[in-house]
Amino acid sequence: MEMTLILLKPDTIERALIGEVISRLEAKGLRIAGLKMMQLDDAIIDEHYDFLTDKPFYPEIKGYMSRNPIVAIAASGANAVKTVRALTGATDPQEALPGSIRGDLGLTISGNIIHASDSLETAEKELARFFKGQDIYDYTRPCDGIL
Repeated sequence: MEMTLILLKPDTIERALIGEVISRLEAKGLRIAGLKMMQLDDAIIDEHYDFLTDKPFYPEIKGYMSRNPIVAIAASGANAVKTVRALTGATDPQEALPGSIRGDLGLTISGNIIHASDSLETAEKELARFFKGQDIYDYTRPCDGIL
């Protein structure tokens, strides 16, 4: 069973889409193992986007990610990273397939609803950044045996 990080970005909160996105994750069989709303500060944004800090558009990303809270989700399931990436869709909502979260709900590339870890290695680092051990829960659901 894999675990991955998902961030519901400020536009998800602003457009009242938290429940819609979580419903799609759960409908696909993913288990919400951790969930919290938080306001990101400069330090965590700089750490999370360290590979973009030298880009000219980075100040826009930083402003976007700090303008309102985000919802951090630790999701687990079989092939969780790959499953969540497929559900998420292409970074640019205009290129994302219909049926994907960004394809159906994203409006612009700078307001694209959701972040999802791109590999198991990245997921491990990102989960540690947003969740402490006691913030992630392991539990069973009656439907787990039939999924």
